[in-house]
Amino acid sequence: MSTDSPIARRLANVKHIILVLSGKGGVGKSSVSTQLALSLYALESSPKVGILDVDLTGPSIPRMFGVDEGYDVHQSSTGWVPIYVDGAEGRLACMSVGFLLKRKEDSVVWRGPKKNAMIRQFLSDVRWGDLDYLVVDTPPGTGDEHLSLMEHLAPLQTRLSSVIVTTPQAVALTDAIKGISFTRVVSLPMLGLIENMSGYVCPCCGEISNIFSTGGGEELAKRESIPFLGRLPVDTELVDLLDHPAAAISQGDPQDSSSTFPLLAKYKQTPSFALFSVIVRKIGDALSPPSSGESDPAGRVEPLVDGA
Repeated sequence: MSTDSPIARRLANVKHIILVLSGKGGVGKSSVSTQLALSLYALESSPKVGILDVDLTGPSIPRMFGVDEGYDVHQSSTGWVPIYVDGAEGRLACMSVGFLLKRKEDSVVWRGPKKNAMIRQFLSDVRWGDLDYLVVDTPPGTGDEHLSLMEHLAPLQTRLSSVIVTTPQAVALTDAIKGISFTRVVSLPMLGLIENMSGYVCPCCGEISNIFSTGGGEELAKRESIPFLGRLPVDTELVDLLDHPAAAISQGDPQDSSSTFPLLAKYKQTPSFALFSVIVRKIGDALSPPSSGESDPAGRVEPLVDGA
């Protein structure tokens, strides 16, 4: 594909494009994508972040950000205007096929060519503007959507990277290996692997219990010689927040300086925020590793606000 294609021109000012992948469904990939976008947004440097939901048959990103009802995508003279989930701040842009459905309960029954056309339109027609990070939430597996993304984003290869999400169970790890294989086949750089649902955080005492198993993701990362980004336990506060984000939005604390984005303020209060801050720092180091004697280069991830 030409380096002067409509997609290359549209995304010319996007510094980093991070694809979030999983070998199978049910591993919490979309919640990881949501946390990645929120945690990047929370950096002290106030970066501009976009999140693109290309899970066309199961779009869940609008629900997790609390914008699944009453929000419509508008056409402007320069393209589709994404939904800014942080309101007037305008630093967190979101696009999903969920915004285009007449009813959120409607199914998307499309063959490969229709999916390919939709993804191309998301990349070429949405007015993304200047972004420091574009997080792409992909569907489970390695199907049409992934191949379409790699084809359309080929001119931007140097800005592409990926994160693999798995759970510690053996069956999930088996499928995660296929996701790792996909990144190698298509020469997609990998930032590392996240072991999600690794234990359970007690909402009363904060103790973590390994009700499923733990350590499987780290062992897989070692075996495949890829970076291990960290473990995320089942966090009931996070689950409640992403299941009912509208409640968090409506209960914003007027005394909180983050109340202009109450979803972020609530997320910072969950145990997951502190854990994910470590993951974001590792991702930042992988995207822009500092050379010897060099200060933080442009684009490197800075510490998160609140000392997390």
